[in-house]
Amino acid sequence: MKRSEKAERIVEMLEELYPETPVPLDHTNHFELLVAVLMSAQTTDLKVNEVTPALFAKANTPQKMAELPVETILQDIRQVGLAPTKAKNIKRLSELLVEHHDGIIPDSFEALEALPGVGHKTAGVVLAQAFGIPAFPIDTHIHRLGARWGLSNGTTVERTERDLKAIFPKELWNKLHLQIIFFGREYCPARRHDLTQCPICSWAATKKRIAEEARR
Repeated sequence: MKRSEKAERIVEMLEELYPETPVPLDHTNHFELLVAVLMSAQTTDLKVNEVTPALFAKANTPQKMAELPVETILQDIRQVGLAPTKAKNIKRLSELLVEHHDGIIPDSFEALEALPGVGHKTAGVVLAQAFGIPAFPIDTHIHRLGARWGLSNGTTVERTERDLKAIFPKELWNKLHLQIIFFGREYCPARRHDLTQCPICSWAATKKRIAEEARR
């Protein structure tokens, strides 16, 4: 099967499974989304959603967050991974948003990635989910499945992003990003996964890939 045909079939299956793609991180404005996505690195969305209400009750704008002591921010997000570093980044990015962007979340990769703690993936999620700008943020699920499905060789996240953008239509990127994540969580775990029984891996993965994962 050609990669283009495989991609079309994957899109059809994911659309049947996940016609609606609610944003996994709870938020009420663009700033809350940015902070939540920043916190989600090496932490589950569920855990982020547990800790953000207390923090956002104190400060849900850059202006208010910039006024909070780092220790206060840390106290509310202590349960997430790398909390001390994230607390400092949240404080500093809030100050920079006020100083350089009038407290408004910018809508470009360049401006977002210039903020502390905001990498390419975080910027992509914010652009896609807050502004509807086409992006294909690559998380661990997408990186794994891109390789399993034979759509990328999986050497780097950057390679996976480039390969998936090349094979899927641009207007589908934002929705596909979430659909693949949902599929990975529900059907396609990283470990002890029988590819032959997976709704997509069973026909999309190569025999070599199936054999390699069976030996793990």
